Amino acid sequence: MSVPPESVIPPSPNDPPLVDVPSADQRQWAMFAHLSALLGAILTGAFGHGWGCFIGPLIIWLVKKDTMPFVDDQGKEALNFNITVAIALLILLLISIMTLGVGLIIAIPLWIIIGIGWLVFTIIAAIKANEGVRYRYPFTLRLIK
Repeated sequence: MSVPPESVIPPSPNDPPLVDVPSADQRQWAMFAHLSALLGAILTGAFGHGWGCFIGPLIIWLVKKDTMPFVDDQGKEALNFNITVAIALLILLLISIMTLGVGLIIAIPLWIIIGIGWLVFTIIAAIKANEGVRYRYPFTLRLIK
């Protein structure tokens, strides 16, 4: 059953533009951009303190940003979030050193809270990216535009 052309209402200029639904390939690469932070943290955690959490998102974003707009968006988001987390952890480390260890009373619980939050938000972002949703991490500095 077809709809007569005169009964179709044209979109209003105030309506939001229709956005392209990302392909399955783009959704998968965007999910990898988020999950690569987990892999980077695990691999560098064995040799240091897990500072490699932003290397995976950086590589995926650099490789795919020009060919996949959804991966460009989500790769930047994952990269910005992981850089923000790394900055927060570094600040806590510096506070601990500058206070000769007294700052550890505050730093250790915050490291645990930040670590759990990082893990939860990374998993949520990966799931949302796989669904084709442009996820935005909370508490993130938008350093890479």
